[in-house]
Amino acid sequence: MTKKERYAYVIDYFSKHQPNVTTELRYKTTYELLVAVVLSAQCTDKRVNMVTPVFFRHFPSPVQLAEASIEEIFEVIKSISYPNSKSKYLKGIATMLIKDFNGNVPDNMEDLQKLPGVGRKTANVILSVAFNQPAMAVDTHVFRVAARIGLTHNAKNPLDTEKQLIEHIPQELISKAHHWLILHGRYVCVARKPLCSQCGIKEVCQYFQKNINKNTSLWNVKF
Repeated sequence: MTKKERYAYVIDYFSKHQPNVTTELRYKTTYELLVAVVLSAQCTDKRVNMVTPVFFRHFPSPVQLAEASIEEIFEVIKSISYPNSKSKYLKGIATMLIKDFNGNVPDNMEDLQKLPGVGRKTANVILSVAFNQPAMAVDTHVFRVAARIGLTHNAKNPLDTEKQLIEHIPQELISKAHHWLILHGRYVCVARKPLCSQCGIKEVCQYFQKNINKNTSLWNVKF
């Protein structure tokens, strides 16, 4: 199977089975999405969604967040991973939004990455989800799943993965593909023991063909 055929199969499968896929983070505004994405770094969306309702009651806009002390922010997010660092990032983000962007979340990669704690992955999530731009955010799930399936080859880092994926995925589907791969990695193609028996794309998955199907076939040999 060629790479082009593999991409076509994967895109067709997810287009049929998850046509309206989106982030599992709960938010109402672009500001809320940015906060949620920053909090979600190395933390589950489930945990973030438990914390953000309280967070946004305390800090409903960048104005209130910028005025809050780091200690006040910490108290609200202390159940989230790395609360010390994230408290400082969030206050810094709010301060910069007010000072440099009139309280608005930027809609471009360059300005987003100026915000404290916002790297390329976070910026791509904002561009994709909030602004519907063809941005491919690569987290650990996307990095792992793309390589396992065979959508990427010898990708050394997230940027390599991002470049290979956007080269082969139609521009209008890149934002959806980001969520397809994340959710597939979160619930099916899990890190330690992928649930290949539940996978709808195993027929074109290189990992399955090399590691699962090959081993299973040995038991079917007749002597």
